[in-house]
Amino acid sequence: MGKVTVTFLGATATVTGSRFLVESEKSRIVVDAGLFQGLKADRKRNWDPFPVEPSTIDAIVLTHAHLDHCGYLPLLVRQGFRNQIFATEYTIKLAAVILRDSGHLQMEDAEFAAKKGFSKHPTPLPLYNLDDVEKTLNHFTEVPFRKRIQLTQDASATYFPSGHILGSAFVLLEIDGKALLFTSDMGRSNHPLLASPDRPPQMALDAVITESTYGNRVHETPMRSFADEINAGMKRGGSILIPAFAVDRTEVILMALRELITDRSIPNIPIYVDSPMALTALDYYREAVKEDAPELGAGVGERWKSVDPFDPGNLHQMRTTEQSKSLNELKDKSIIISASGMATGGRVVHHLANMLPDPKNTVILVGFQAAGSRGRSLEEGKKEIKMYGKWVPVQAHIVKVENFSVHADSNELISWLREISHSKEAFVVHGEPDAQNYLASRLRTELGWKATVPKTAQVYEVG
Repeated sequence: MGKVTVTFLGATATVTGSRFLVESEKSRIVVDAGLFQGLKADRKRNWDPFPVEPSTIDAIVLTHAHLDHCGYLPLLVRQGFRNQIFATEYTIKLAAVILRDSGHLQMEDAEFAAKKGFSKHPTPLPLYNLDDVEKTLNHFTEVPFRKRIQLTQDASATYFPSGHILGSAFVLLEIDGKALLFTSDMGRSNHPLLASPDRPPQMALDAVITESTYGNRVHETPMRSFADEINAGMKRGGSILIPAFAVDRTEVILMALRELITDRSIPNIPIYVDSPMALTALDYYREAVKEDAPELGAGVGERWKSVDPFDPGNLHQMRTTEQSKSLNELKDKSIIISASGMATGGRVVHHLANMLPDPKNTVILVGFQAAGSRGRSLEEGKKEIKMYGKWVPVQAHIVKVENFSVHADSNELISWLREISHSKEAFVVHGEPDAQNYLASRLRTELGWKATVPKTAQVYEVG
């Protein structure tokens, strides 16, 4: 056995930009290739040169379809990557949706910068374009769950359901005699459709690379508070806006609303999903339920065989721009679900601009809000939010409901990691600094592990 190293190229001191380079004497593997989001300083890192020539990468292991894990792939392809990107069936399908949307937005942002003169470059260019995305999709290779797949001469990967979103996986990467476990984004046991995360493989591991999004927090908000906030919003006489991630969060929210309406815990008011990407993802979730996909919980396919689990009978799917604009003219109370979940872009920004100045309206935040995002500013109680070059007063009622997080919290991560029989070392990534450091401390004191919080571009030898 030779030397195996891991280079941490992203998700260090931040929850975005997951990129990990694993190298042996024979192989060069990249695990996830995500975009940096949130703070401007982080976003600028998307333009930095990749530290190795993309043409020298032998394979890419993709854990799931969220943009902070897959959004950098088209740039690698543009710069010369020519080999396979390994992913599960629904990761491939959802990544196609997310990457096409990202490519469109990259091109749109470049055109807007050129029109408004925002860029220091005479001709602003997108990070990548739709042609790069389509070329990227040709490199995907579908892998099954729980089956060892050979990546290169000395490297293999086994994907296990992680319960985070449809298609998501934690991955056992075996390379040149070393065993590395990447948790990626770890799900929870309360997802209404997905099965709980598989147990970790029962074997000695040389390294665990674990997320820590909620590494210093525990999810405590009961579902009752979601109903209470909706009912309180209705009493104020306004409408409710829920910024929600297009993939999975929209589905989870719709199922919760369906349950609350069925139980008559909230009134049967119109629900509008205003995000073409979310609606396309929703169709894939319907397909997965119909086909009883392997990552679904026991009995899910049978339970929803002849009923749409996402529609309580008053769901309106707003696909066109004209339909989206019509929501600004609504007179009746309603619930609008729109992307993006951190209000960094997309149609939800238009709805915020329209709804925030009215104290009768409610904005319910249902997911993690990264530093530098509009969602974080709302969560922190800022009185003005900048949108489209203007400051918009925040008069609407703002509330955070944690129950819908699809990330394991600190206790859930520790409980899951405790099932690993032995690990020589853990690396804590994908969290803000306080969360990373707190989880690393718990790993040391409660599990007796050697735990490291890596810095950007740090290289560690495994084993």
